[in-house]
Amino acid sequence: MRWLAIAALVVFAFFTLSSAAIGQGEDICREAGEAPSREIARPGRRISYVYGLVVLKGVSQGKDLPKVVVTFSDSLQPGVRQTIGRSGSYCFRIQGTGAKLLVEVDGVEAARKSVSELNIGGLREDFEVYPSNVQQTAPPGVVSAKFTRPQNPGTVGLYKKAAEAEKDKQLKKELELVQQIVAVDPDDFIAWAKLGTLYLEDNSLVDAESAFRKCIKIRKDYAPALLNIGMIHAFQNRYTDAIDMFERAVASDPQNARAYRLLGEAYLQNRQGNLGLVALDEALRLDPTGMAECHLLKARLYDLAGARNLASHEYKVFLTKVKDHPDSKQFEKYVKENPE
Repeated sequence: MRWLAIAALVVFAFFTLSSAAIGQGEDICREAGEAPSREIARPGRRISYVYGLVVLKGVSQGKDLPKVVVTFSDSLQPGVRQTIGRSGSYCFRIQGTGAKLLVEVDGVEAARKSVSELNIGGLREDFEVYPSNVQQTAPPGVVSAKFTRPQNPGTVGLYKKAAEAEKDKQLKKELELVQQIVAVDPDDFIAWAKLGTLYLEDNSLVDAESAFRKCIKIRKDYAPALLNIGMIHAFQNRYTDAIDMFERAVASDPQNARAYRLLGEAYLQNRQGNLGLVALDEALRLDPTGMAECHLLKARLYDLAGARNLASHEYKVFLTKVKDHPDSKQFEKYVKENPE
């Protein structure tokens, strides 16, 4: 199974909680006009959903909330948007491949995440984000203050226009506007990273990598750009180069569980199983529930190596975290047939 898709983009560091069953999200999806359990129950249908909550941090009660918009895209849906109400809930039906989520706060991108294709049925992704005007004092794992940058008065208008172009799904126009931003402010590493993601959406890998490299030339520790370069290398089967980037990313952001997972998967693809296990274990230590699928990766590795008792243990632990996974019966059967 190929573990990477080009649409796996990471632009801002964020905290996610994933791998919940779609039944647990029925109320969340109902608010968005979807009914996952009804759809999945239909004969011959296997519909996937991604749903969750967007939690605003640092916003005082009683004040007007900023506008929060979640955009979902996959190969069959170029961009479906939902404006988030006070409940913070969103829900999207997955119809194609390469799915991703984008969270904007007052027109400014706050988080972006690819949607795992390992989950069939329901996948929960929760986000904790800060409005751009709020001082960030959260613990590691929430949007990191070290990657913020003062606004440049000369590019504020361009940023607003770019946000409008994205809202209108005008990729070419948005590309042109972000190109103008980096022309006005060549040191805006966040804009360079944004430009890289837009090139990826435009299927321009060479230009995307170039933009990300200009980003890390300015901020060599900018983990989101390092991760994106690493994922481009992995997509090209350049696993040694990918590992180098992922190692730099975890050194820059050692609390980033997703970075450790990507590093672990790259090690496994590069036939460095022992190092891969160490990285996957660190991802699980940092985010035991959100990175639960690391247990599946470990189980498959152990199974291939003939260590079925160890694989059985990983499946058993996974099932304690994700009780309603669509393949849970298969995992339970494996555990029963291969006791620890």
